[in-house]
Amino acid sequence: MTARPHDDPHVVIVGGGFGGLYAAKTLAKAGANVTVVDARNFHLFQPLLYQVATGGLSPGDIASPIRSVLKRAHRARVLHDEAIDVQAHERRVLLRDGAAALDYDLLIVATGSRTSYFGHDDWAVRAPGLKTVEDAIEMRSRVLGAFERAEMEPDHVRRAALLTFVIIGGGPTGVELAGAVAELARSALARDFRRFDPRDARVLLLEGGERILPSFPPELSARAVRSLEHLGAQVWTGAMVTDVDGEGVEVRRGNASERMAAATMLWAAGVTATSFGEVVATRFGATRDRGGRMRVTPHLTLPGRDDVYVIGDLALVDGPGGRPLPGVAPVAMQQGAYVARRILGRTEGPFRYRDKGQMAVIGRNAAVCDLPLARFSGFPAWVLWLFIHIAYLIEFDNKVLVLVQWAFAYVTRERGARLITANPR
Repeated sequence: MTARPHDDPHVVIVGGGFGGLYAAKTLAKAGANVTVVDARNFHLFQPLLYQVATGGLSPGDIASPIRSVLKRAHRARVLHDEAIDVQAHERRVLLRDGAAALDYDLLIVATGSRTSYFGHDDWAVRAPGLKTVEDAIEMRSRVLGAFERAEMEPDHVRRAALLTFVIIGGGPTGVELAGAVAELARSALARDFRRFDPRDARVLLLEGGERILPSFPPELSARAVRSLEHLGAQVWTGAMVTDVDGEGVEVRRGNASERMAAATMLWAAGVTATSFGEVVATRFGATRDRGGRMRVTPHLTLPGRDDVYVIGDLALVDGPGGRPLPGVAPVAMQQGAYVARRILGRTEGPFRYRDKGQMAVIGRNAAVCDLPLARFSGFPAWVLWLFIHIAYLIEFDNKVLVLVQWAFAYVTRERGARLITANPR
């Protein structure tokens, strides 16, 4: 049975990402009593964040104010605040800036994940991750700033280091970043500098495993490598990063180590639970995996707590074949909608993920697509990737803005958001 303390429970949703927002929209549409808490006042479409990091889109193109999304739901309340603790017995969430605690009847925890450096947090200063708008702006400033500094650098060795871009992590984010940086150097910036040729830039993608895109079939991983190499990027597999500092990275491949001089290192290698997710796991005694995800029941509740749901990147849920579901947007969307339906009494069964496939874009006219009934790459996969991402953008104006900018970029090969707004050094 669905846990409902009374006929009209107060549902508190912590996190306005894909899982939290889809739950909120479904509940709000039914007139439920909902409060959404997020430290940001906007929902961020993270799958396109790499395009902000490489000058293809502006932050506002992929962000939607949460209040705007829920403005027609009169019983939905939005609090721009940060949840810092939870009192399990009292059913209360404590906020950082709020004058009073927030009581709940049902709690949905959907705060997502943050970048993990696997115990080397000191690397974060030299190799930023990509989880927030600020991360993307920092990356953009570092990438564009490296070209600007190269224009003023008379020493060829130092200029080569400035024009070396190392992306660490060969998952979808790393592959998309590597392709976008390579395209930026070889197309958008090709004629913009006088003392050097941006096409001489070296883009290197490092993956510690046997192949990039490990969740994809091997043949699609191989096609992705060929597409990256066609753009001029290099792919190193079996490459473990052992050190990151201000001068570059040290990489171990097999029994050999190599020092690589590089001014720009970008991190796309791992994630872990958010700080509030860690607090929830501690307060409720949840079982966690190495990435901080909490083991939940088939109904996405914490064991023994039918009043607490955990969804998205924080939830450890077994999928087909017993393998945990990945921390990707489609999983969070479906979980958010399922939890809302369960709270509304519209479903009693366990959560079942409907796998619609996966895709990753490499560059212009190049993507890989792994669908339940087909696997393909190249231009058809690229077109499908474009339209699916536009379709899933939350608001209509975002869809129009992104479509127009992509069309302009396709025709002109230009990128209209090449702004350095942070310190590139």
